[in-house]
Amino acid sequence: MTFDASDPARLAEFWAGMLGREVVDEAGGVFLPGDDTQLSLRFVPVDAAERRSSRSLHLHLHLHLHLHLTSVDAADQQRLTATARRLGGDHLDVGQLPEEGHVVLADPEGNEFCVIEPGNNFLAGCGLLGEIACDGSREVGLFWSAALGWPLVWDQDEETAVQSPYGGTKVAWGGPPVAPKAGRNPQRFDLAPAGVDLSTEVSRLVTLGATRLGEADGVVTLADPDGNEFRVRGS
Repeated sequence: MTFDASDPARLAEFWAGMLGREVVDEAGGVFLPGDDTQLSLRFVPVDAAERRSSRSLHLHLHLHLHLHLTSVDAADQQRLTATARRLGGDHLDVGQLPEEGHVVLADPEGNEFCVIEPGNNFLAGCGLLGEIACDGSREVGLFWSAALGWPLVWDQDEETAVQSPYGGTKVAWGGPPVAPKAGRNPQRFDLAPAGVDLSTEVSRLVTLGATRLGEADGVVTLADPDGNEFRVRGS
């Protein structure tokens, strides 16, 4: 999962502190490695003016995704919330009701995330980074299931979710209504398939429903069926 950031190093340090991961500098960005069950996070620099424009449009159209962190009990939820505040995050008012058990926060660059209440059955066993919750149609959920080779673990009322065969983080799409796509998303998926020729993999994704947008420096940019950009790089 790649995030545009005006200060990638600071944002990586925040999420490293939240998730207990190491920070790895790499060409063009900062990386928090995951594993077979927890998605990796990457933070890349973007021009401040471009980010402000993208963020304004992004929030206006509700074209966004956000991370869901899990908690094992009430004390753990409070600890995670306090850690976020200490590291530079803040509470975020999105109209949540007082009786709702999750805590809504924003990281230092305004990216929304939630600390989910203990006992949430849907995220049971998913690990600390329990879910990437996305706006998106059922079609896009089916696309990503096929693209990643991850089983569809939820398909009900136009809502879908996929999960690695090894378990761990779920990626979910909330179904309609899906706001019209406009502008470049400040968050997107990056794929680095191992042992597969790049052109072969891109052709496969196009066959599944992706649209090829362009190529630069050995990285191909495509769009999923909802028009959301993602990138594929050679391994």
